[in-house]
Amino acid sequence: MASQNTTTTLEGNSTSTSPSTSPTPFEFIMLLKPEYLSVVLSALTIIWLGAHGSLRRPPSAAPVKITKRGQKPPPKEDKFQEGLTASDAIMFPILAAVLLMSLYYLIEWLQDPTLLSKIMRGYMSLIAVISLARLAGDALEILTSLVFPGTWVDLDSKRVYHVDGERRCQYYLVEGYTTTDGEVVDETKKTPLPGRFGSLRRFSGTLWEIRHLLTEEWTVRFAMHGIFGVKFNIKLNDILGFLVSLPVAIAYHYTGWNVFSNVLSTGMCYASFLMLSPTSIGVGTLVLWGLFVYDVVMVFYTPYMITVAQKLDAPIKLVFESSSGSSMLGLGDIVVPGMLMGIALRFDLFQFYKKQMKLEAVELATTESAGVISTDTQFKRVKIPYVDTRGQWGNRFWCTKIGSLLPVKEATEASAATAFPKPYFYASVAGYAAGMLVTLTMLLVFRHGQPALLYLVPGVTGAIWLTALAKGEIKDVWAYTEDGSLDTEDVVVEVDANGQIVPKKAEDEEEKKKKDEDGEKKKKQKSGDYDVFLFSITAPRFALKED
Repeated sequence: MASQNTTTTLEGNSTSTSPSTSPTPFEFIMLLKPEYLSVVLSALTIIWLGAHGSLRRPPSAAPVKITKRGQKPPPKEDKFQEGLTASDAIMFPILAAVLLMSLYYLIEWLQDPTLLSKIMRGYMSLIAVISLARLAGDALEILTSLVFPGTWVDLDSKRVYHVDGERRCQYYLVEGYTTTDGEVVDETKKTPLPGRFGSLRRFSGTLWEIRHLLTEEWTVRFAMHGIFGVKFNIKLNDILGFLVSLPVAIAYHYTGWNVFSNVLSTGMCYASFLMLSPTSIGVGTLVLWGLFVYDVVMVFYTPYMITVAQKLDAPIKLVFESSSGSSMLGLGDIVVPGMLMGIALRFDLFQFYKKQMKLEAVELATTESAGVISTDTQFKRVKIPYVDTRGQWGNRFWCTKIGSLLPVKEATEASAATAFPKPYFYASVAGYAAGMLVTLTMLLVFRHGQPALLYLVPGVTGAIWLTALAKGEIKDVWAYTEDGSLDTEDVVVEVDANGQIVPKKAEDEEEKKKKDEDGEKKKKQKSGDYDVFLFSITAPRFALKED
């Protein structure tokens, strides 16, 4: 049997074990050891959080519009800072190899990697504190939605209540109505809390103010003429998230404890999912297979990966220890497959909204010729409005009956935001879990470092494309892209005899592009005063009513 002081490393992945004897069947129970289970469950949890955090309006959904007086403007849509293209599938392995080799030879030259570890620890901690602040802020946003949901279901009356912060009331819709015409304000609900807590009279004003403080955005502007200018929206939860992340980073910098390293590493992975994404599932597949080759070469044929992973102490890996050993997983083995799994989830959301598109008949023109009136009827493709996923998890919790996994059908927003079908994402999760299981098994069998991507890449990519094949959607998966080309407005389209949309010619698109460019030029030509130095904080548009 293997020594009890076994150190298992999944950074790419590597392992150091005692004598190379064949494992007995009993030794495979080691797969249930806490450090192994912690690695698998932590990786899946991080990917699940990051993939759902990266959700944004798909091209098949219409932007949110203000439909009634007093409704607050929709939040600004997030954009990926880096969209990976096909060329990145070639450059990624090369750049990763150069970086890894540089770190290896620097460690060899220094002999003692302590100094390099301190530098890397400080640099990575600085980056990680911002990443962890985003994760903590989003976690607090979910907690806020649990305490102050926007929608909840009364299990006794079966009514779906909606919380209106601007009017400080709770209302429900009369059966058969879906607009404000059917709104009935419940005068017994004095607070923004769900259930029976909504009828509390004491502290009602304070609770409404706390909800307002936690849910509304403030605009911050900071600029110096000719140097820089920034403008961003921020919530109280974002500030609290930063205050949570800062002491964690400081504690890790001075102690180096694995628990702090794991927390910071989780934040870095989460932020990576929000910032990086392949432009399409096809490109993501190419990127994964390029890094697949890199991982195999660096683990099996060079000492670079194992040496750097074991000697460098920085928040670039998850480390779990127990009395029987330790286990380590590199962040690359989470982020790289996770990027493809994230876009698979967004494709699920795209398909959900695409299937709800409608074609409405539109009478374009009436032509009179020789006393005969003819009408030209075409069709307008209409998208349903997007429901932002942020703040909807609390709604889902309060709109789900006990014993059920899905919210009630009347809670349409919570269903659209969180409970949409996710076949491709769940398939990729199963593929990732299977890949991790095979990786750990190979560690026990060969007692040598195993490149995790050797098993994760076929598992994740195979699961996604086999799902597409089984559903007959390979063409749709291949055509899906997030480069902006699919994000069009509701337009009038022509349909053929089979009801299929006839692609529109490019002339109108070119004309629209030219008008947009002319508008930008006019804006630049406008003259006026400018701010030499500016720092301002703008309060939310709608003020709270007095009690």
